[in-house]
This record gives sequence, C-alpha cells and structure tokens, in this order.
Amino acid sequence: MQPLRGYGALAQLVEQWTENPCVPGSIPGGTTTDPRKCGDFLFLISSVMKDFLKSLLLYFMASILFFGCEKPKDNKISILIDADTANEVDDLYALVYAINEPKFDIVGITSAQFHTSPLATDSTALESQKINEAILMLMNRTDIPLAIGSNMPLTSINQPAESQAANFIISEAHKASERKKLQLVILGSCTNVASALLKDPKIISKIQISYLGFWHNPKTNVFNKKEFNSGNDTLAVEVLLNTKGLDFTVMTATTSQHLIFNKSDVDTHLKGKSSIADYLVTRWETYERWWTKEDPAKKEWIMWDVALLEALAHPEWATKKKYTTPPENTERNIDIYTDIRVQKMMLGFWQNIDTL
Repeated sequence: MQPLRGYGALAQLVEQWTENPCVPGSIPGGTTTDPRKCGDFLFLISSVMKDFLKSLLLYFMASILFFGCEKPKDNKISILIDADTANEVDDLYALVYAINEPKFDIVGITSAQFHTSPLATDSTALESQKINEAILMLMNRTDIPLAIGSNMPLTSINQPAESQAANFIISEAHKASERKKLQLVILGSCTNVASALLKDPKIISKIQISYLGFWHNPKTNVFNKKEFNSGNDTLAVEVLLNTKGLDFTVMTATTSQHLIFNKSDVDTHLKGKSSIADYLVTRWETYERWWTKEDPAKKEWIMWDVALLEALAHPEWATKKKYTTPPENTERNIDIYTDIRVQKMMLGFWQNIDTL
C-alpha cells in the first residue's frame, strides 16, 4: 500500500464533498443550485465551517487508509513450534490445531529429538521432521518453513548443539521486537531453543518461551524434573531456567494431564472427513504406548501438548501464576499454568478441527 500516492485523490474527493452547492462553478455544471435561492445557506455555511469539515473528513479518511488496512496477521500471535512430533500422538493433534488456529501466525516448525524413548532410533529429529512435512503437505500449508533440529542433547551447559533449527530460531527471533515478541513453543526437548540462546543471547529480549515439561506441586512449589521432555535434555532445561531476563512460561505435566480425549470423539470428528483427519486417526490407532499397560484398547489419550497451545490461543481457559525457580537454579520468577478449563478446551479443539 502507498498511502501518499492516494492522498491527492482523497483530498480531491473531500473537496467535492464539501463544496458549497450555492456557488456556481464550484462543482460540475448542471449540478449547482441557483445562488438566488441560497442566501440562507451562505449565511449558515461559512468558509470557516467548510475548512473544518474538510479537515475532519481528511482526518477520518486518512485514519482508515493508514490504520484500517493493516494485514490481519499483524494482530495474530507469531508462533514458532519446536516439536518431537514422532515421539507420540498428541504432538500431531497439537500441530494440526495450531496450524488451523486463526489467532496464530505460524512462522515455522522445528523438529526435536527424543533419544530417551525405548522406541527411539538414532535419528529421532529426522523422524519428527518427516511427520512435520507430511502434516503440512496434507493441510496444503507447505508455505510454513521447516527446520531439522539436533539429533542429540547438549553435551555441555555452555556449548550449543549445532542445527538448522537453532539457526532458524535465531533468525526468526531477530525479526521480532521487544514490543511484539516471537512466541517459542517447546513441545519436546529444549535442545534447539537452548542452543539458540547459547549461540545468540541477544534474542532473549525478543522471545517468549512456552514449554511443556516438569511435574510441579503448585502448593509447595516443588519441581520434579524427571519428566519425559525434561529428561531428553536435562542440560537444556537448566539453560532455560538459569537465563536471566528470559520470559519463560511452563505448562506442566501436572496440569496438562487432565486434558484427555476419547477415541469415540476422534472417530466422530475425524474419521473419513479429510486426508489430514484420517492421518490423525491412523496415528492414534497404530501408535503403541510403551509407558503403560492400562487401556490397551486406547479408548483415551492425554493431550499434553494440545493443552499448551489452547492456553496460548485462549488465555481465559487457563490459570497461570508466578513461582520462583527451583533452589538449584538462578533465582528468578517464571510463570506456571496451574489449572486448565478442560471442557472449554475439548469443545474448542473440536470446533477448530471441524473447520478443516
């Protein structure tokens, strides 16, 4: 848009709209009124009033041109998602939800490793990358950039793990600002994001991190870091907790475990509806849960990652409070979700998915 180029035309329009119809020749011939019939009008509408009306119209029209034509994405939340998509089932549902969420502007998706899983191969980040590619293809969203992350965790708390993902995170963070920060959503290990912070600490003021991890007791503020995501890179977790000035929010496993989907709802809303919908159903039906022998028919599934993304899209559906970091870490405040509105999230998820 080029507002200055249209300004002359705008002024000309205002000039015509505020012309005195009682002055012959002030507007095209045949459209003016006989001045003998307009004596009263001339007394009422002075040249001062005419100038005032011009200024007023110009002000409102300029406001529309300059502020009313912003791209819709300017009001969206800029999100970069770092996910260990191949690890489980909920990651896929979370990604599809996020990509289809009108409040989000997904600037990219990076793939994270999950090397501690008993099902892990020697290339878990690549596995996640391939699923991310499949999701974007099925949703016709190949415009969203993808970057593969490190296949192994940090080996030192001061040494980043080199990867495309870490470099991509840095690049996207520098496009943000302190006024409009980039939201980094971590759904798996923290390796890629921690590496980005270690490589370029200047991004700290331009990002907000929302992380799915930890077990946490809200009453005693006791952290249990022996949780799957945290355990896949214990050093990376420490980097995030120890980085001063880092805007850090945690959706704990303690809180997100309450968002449970039923297979019957999955079949109702997804089965046979579209290629991406069937892809989600197949993932549910074919993935074998290694951590529990309960519910062998897989009638239910905890949607850990979905809870975090829905809390970002709808802050009113979750409660978060400030807590101090664990005693072994740099003392500072972080935000922790302590409660979620489960029914709101379930309804909101299916309303989103039904628009696919």
